[in-house]
Amino acid sequence: MRGILYAAAACTAIGGILHLIMAPRLLEFNVASGAFFLIAGVLQLFWVLPTIKQYSNIFNYVGIGGTIGLIVLWAITRVPNPITNRGGPVNEMGIAVQVFQVAFVALLAVIIEKGRRAERKVV
Repeated sequence: MRGILYAAAACTAIGGILHLIMAPRLLEFNVASGAFFLIAGVLQLFWVLPTIKQYSNIFNYVGIGGTIGLIVLWAITRVPNPITNRGGPVNEMGIAVQVFQVAFVALLAVIIEKGRRAERKVV
């Protein structure tokens, strides 16, 4: 189980670091987007601690929800929309972030399920 916890923590840390790498470039021409990437990156790095420590499943569910929100937001901004009339670019950095975020969600789901099974065995 420890290996899964560390793998999940690594996934969210890498996603956070990649967001932080992109933030300065965005801040140059779009302060709001740059700030969003900065906040997302910091939150993802923060989420390493609750992922490893496993304080409560609430942290797992919030981590899953927040990360799915980031994934959905990325997907929505890749298609033409009424605000910009065009979709954003799909590049290597964006795909890398999504891979680590999807892996984080999947690993947290495994952690939750393993916890449920362990609780059933105790009862």
